[in-house]
Amino acid sequence: MPHSAVPSSQPPRPRAAVIMAAGQGTRMKSPTPKVLHKVGGRTLIDHVIDTVEQAGCERIVVVTGASGQVRDHVARRLGEAAIAVQDQPLGTAHAVLAAKERLADFDGEVLVINGDCPLVEPEHLAPLFGLLAEGAGIALVGFEPRDQLLYGRLIQGADGHVIRIVEPREAKPEEALVKTCNAGMYAADHGRLFGWLARVDDNNAKREFYLTDIVKLAVAEDVLVRASMAPESAVMGCDTQAQLSAAEAIFQQRRRAHFLAEGVAMPAPESVHFSWDTQIAPGAGVEQFVVFSTGVVVETGAQIRAFSHLEAARVREGAIVGPYARLRPGADIGEQAHVGNFVEVKNVALGKGAKANHLAYLGDGSVGAGANIGAGVIFCNYDGYGKYQTHVGAGAFIGSDSALVAPVTVGEGAYVGTGSVITDDVSPDALALARGRQVEKPGWAAAFRASRIAAKAKS
Repeated sequence: MPHSAVPSSQPPRPRAAVIMAAGQGTRMKSPTPKVLHKVGGRTLIDHVIDTVEQAGCERIVVVTGASGQVRDHVARRLGEAAIAVQDQPLGTAHAVLAAKERLADFDGEVLVINGDCPLVEPEHLAPLFGLLAEGAGIALVGFEPRDQLLYGRLIQGADGHVIRIVEPREAKPEEALVKTCNAGMYAADHGRLFGWLARVDDNNAKREFYLTDIVKLAVAEDVLVRASMAPESAVMGCDTQAQLSAAEAIFQQRRRAHFLAEGVAMPAPESVHFSWDTQIAPGAGVEQFVVFSTGVVVETGAQIRAFSHLEAARVREGAIVGPYARLRPGADIGEQAHVGNFVEVKNVALGKGAKANHLAYLGDGSVGAGANIGAGVIFCNYDGYGKYQTHVGAGAFIGSDSALVAPVTVGEGAYVGTGSVITDDVSPDALALARGRQVEKPGWAAAFRASRIAAKAKS
């Protein structure tokens, strides 16, 4: 009997995504829900949401538990209307069926995907919609894993179309030899999908409603089921800390390759750690063992030297950061500015050519163009209750081991003498000294030693 599906010449239909994120993730052995663990500084669920949005899904429904951190997280990003609740864990088909009400008014194609697959890209999902346009009733992603014991097998007919999916514990010996496995990502027409889901039963070893059974139901109706292959690295889930670590390693390899291809110089890329949103312009350089946390932008010609840590910071053209520097949120390092070893900058903008080359803490404020911050300088920005601003004017010079007690302003071109504690504003071009006057007593040390020697001799 011929398959009932026929190719369509219609324009692309609307797309929606159902993301399954209700699982407890007990194998993570963590108080953090599985899909809220992070790869590249971004939660697994946010990676998946990003991908389905880029794949053209205009509606997104995330299936969560009735309460908890995952639901709150999704509500903050997508709103309450994007949440469907699986009130009890009865299987993957039951989870997707929970999204039916949220998509009741939707007419188009639905993508079903797990919420713990941070490495899948739009390019891995696009073929599914192409297969639907060519006449498939269900399109799914297949892959060939190194460890096939964990995955359901895609059993294909002589024509190469999928005829069923067999779970590992239920596979016959000849079926267990099949290398092509199911990645758990599907696309189908909305009406057909939820029609099949309503007919799935729990007649299996685990007494669960398997999503894979929609393939069996479709084939029984002579509906064409086709698979698109993807690499294992793209579709891997993160059920354990080991898998999460493996996903992180693959993510980092991808980012390193991306930045090298874009013209970023890295003599030891394997030692550099990136976040999902790191931006580095061509012509910048990154030395060994640098960590980019989220929100970092590095402009062309800037140099990030070894063992530095950057978070939510901008490094402008030609600036030098490190080695052993820490940029915290709000740090803005101006063109040609220098932040040297063991300098920490938080919520401070350094002007063009400003320098803080050693052992300083700059927190909350600004440093003008060409200003020099000496070794051991501290912006005393916190009194235990509030944060206050310190502003150093252009061309000013702050002597080593000085403390600027905020709120305070040092005017343009002013000097602060070494070892000063500055509590009042300093006028432009003035010299501020705030330390005890040096007193010298000639011969005191020799007399002191002699007295001590005499006292010891008497005893």
